[in-house]
Amino acid sequence: MKKSVRVYVNGTVQGVFFRNFVKEEAEKKDIRGFVRNLEDGRVEIFLEGDNVQVDELIEICRKGPKHAQIRNLEIKPEKFQDFKQFKVLNI
Repeated sequence: MKKSVRVYVNGTVQGVFFRNFVKEEAEKKDIRGFVRNLEDGRVEIFLEGDNVQVDELIEICRKGPKHAQIRNLEIKPEKFQDFKQFKVLNI
């Protein structure tokens, strides 16, 4: 079963290679979508893929890479958009 979610990550996540970390983990799990920094300091992640793989990636994002300090994740269900790959976007 497929799943799409939008995740907003709060904490010390910009400037610690968080976006590249998410992209690498998404590609390992064959998840499509995007990750980008927001002007308010949060990171936005759009994930599409298998239910289990998406849930696993959310848990990986909850921990983050070595220097990230994750305070909170906000997760919102989304309509499936059929992304073809996973991208790092710039504002």
